[in-house]
Amino acid sequence: MVSIIIPHWNGIDVLSECLESLKKTRYSDFEIIVVDNASSDGSARWIKDNHPDIVLVENEENYGYAGGCNRGAAIAKGDYVVFLNNDTVHDQHWLEPLISRMESDRNIAAVQPKILNYFQRDLFDYAGGAGGHMDIFCFPFTRGRMFLDQEVDKSQYDTAETCFWASGTAMVVRKDEFNKAGRFDEIFFAHMEEIDLCWRFHAMGFQVWSEPKSVVFHKNAVSLPMYSHQKYYLNHRNSQLMLFGNYSFPLSLYLGFIRFILEWIACGYAIFKLDWNHVTGILRAFGWLIFHPHRIWQRRKQFKRLRQVKDKDIMKRMAKTAIVLEYYLKGKRTYSDILSRAA
Repeated sequence: MVSIIIPHWNGIDVLSECLESLKKTRYSDFEIIVVDNASSDGSARWIKDNHPDIVLVENEENYGYAGGCNRGAAIAKGDYVVFLNNDTVHDQHWLEPLISRMESDRNIAAVQPKILNYFQRDLFDYAGGAGGHMDIFCFPFTRGRMFLDQEVDKSQYDTAETCFWASGTAMVVRKDEFNKAGRFDEIFFAHMEEIDLCWRFHAMGFQVWSEPKSVVFHKNAVSLPMYSHQKYYLNHRNSQLMLFGNYSFPLSLYLGFIRFILEWIACGYAIFKLDWNHVTGILRAFGWLIFHPHRIWQRRKQFKRLRQVKDKDIMKRMAKTAIVLEYYLKGKRTYSDILSRAA
């Protein structure tokens, strides 16, 4: 059985299309759980009235993507749990290839589909593409998307393969391994919590895969606008939270120092572009990290308890070069351009 968990906060029209699409899914046994994060637009009542067969969790406050998913997983009946954004629609055969990939190897802990843009359906979506990757400085990218450059899908990434992280837009995990890994870290609230989870999977000795036979379409940045202060803040804070929380202490200091320099370069570039949301997002992220060392220390202890694999082996699955420099200084705009460096 599969439990599909959709965290939701406002936007009945968006959720409605997602649910109608899901009900066309060709799969023998699945349940749909919607976790409402205290929506103010009557979403919970609408779900009860229009989809009484769906399991509804009503939260008293907005726990974000991470907290919403955790509360949905707590009541899930399935052996597999699919975390799904509410702004997605789906090929009717999208679920079976994901489960087949999971069933093919007990060492696989998470799998994502090919994620394409809802509005331009031959374009890889920003949030996931055909599998997530990351450099050693914790800058993420995907097969199909490098920063803001998205590739057209020409079947160039139609081979299933391992990746570093599966996108929270649509990902399936084994429920027991999800619980053993400590579930999503709710400090993240939203953005990169799935990367952090997959990093823990790697540290536990598991694999993460992308399965392009499964296709999902995503309305990117509906929940949080692309250039908003909050999105910049969460992206910069959460990626550094992983760097300082997941690496061994000496390595986190070494790579953290280089990342600190790259952050100031990014800040200077944002000032040059007069992108004040970006500037303030970076500065706010610095402030959070400075005033919350105890939270980083707690994460380090939790990660150490899970670790079965050393940093040097996990880093073999990361790009050894700084993707920021490859992109902005060397003009490499696609995953294929840096494939030999990122492998």
